[in-house]
Amino acid sequence: MRHPDHRTTPSAADMLGPYLREQAACFLRGLRLHREAPADGGTHGAEEAAAALRHASRRISGTLRTFRTALDPAWADHLRTELVWLSGTLARERAYADRLGRLLEALHQLSGTSLPAARTSSPPPGDGHRERAALGIGAARAGALLERRLTLARTRAHSEALQALGSSRFHAVADAVALLASEVPLAACAAEPATEVLYAPAGLAEQRMRTAVAALPHDEAVEPYDEALDAPWHRTRVLLRLHRYAHEVVRPTPDPALAGAGHALDLHRDAAEAASAASAAARTPRIAPATAYALGVLHAHQRHEVGAARAVFRETWPYAAAVSAP
Repeated sequence: MRHPDHRTTPSAADMLGPYLREQAACFLRGLRLHREAPADGGTHGAEEAAAALRHASRRISGTLRTFRTALDPAWADHLRTELVWLSGTLARERAYADRLGRLLEALHQLSGTSLPAARTSSPPPGDGHRERAALGIGAARAGALLERRLTLARTRAHSEALQALGSSRFHAVADAVALLASEVPLAACAAEPATEVLYAPAGLAEQRMRTAVAALPHDEAVEPYDEALDAPWHRTRVLLRLHRYAHEVVRPTPDPALAGAGHALDLHRDAAEAASAASAAARTPRIAPATAYALGVLHAHQRHEVGAARAVFRETWPYAAAVSAP
């Protein structure tokens, strides 16, 4: 076997170092936006800063996870844990806001269109016109209930994010990323060719993702309504994200097929969590039957959206044979 020429083959450090430094620079730009934003945090600049911090944190933490053997392992494990905490904390406020917007828009659309069958409560007797009328009566109250619940959750998440961004823990993370922007703590093996050091862990990330996709359930008649089956889809989304980040390191050219499949899984996650929010609101004590019915229809609609997102994923997945029905 012909050995690679170390003089012409890029080392692991040549590929991994610039990628991590680039993501660290993105993190620091988000940090600067955060410091320049007004203290109340209710501005576009603050939202842009939080998004930049989230995205860079996810890419850095995912890269540290996949390519741990090419890095100082103790440093990589600690920083990855802290970045996962930060990105998760910053994501919750945006998630609640998006969930509320999604549910209110769906209620608005459903109140004037043909309705899916509600699964969480029985519709009142009558034809489709009477069902729409019943939904119209309950939709406003259902929307108000969802707005109260999710706005409260968003407010709490906003407070948690502000507290996190002002904490000594966050400042320690920012300091560590600032150091990363200038110097990446690499293992000795990073001096070896990237083909020998980085390709194996990148391939393992891809294999884990492919295995998760192949294990996804295929019973289309039941699957969208079976919330117990959401977990493998959510896990596949995480593994696909890790594969995408690894792909960015070893093959800098973006793969649009992976981006499309990832977007479908993001929509799946959003619809599944929106359906859960509608279901939880329907369990509020002493709500009116019309409100419960509207929430049941809304839950059914979002579960239909779950099924639609799964279908889109299967259509856009670049390795279609892995998800073809048996």
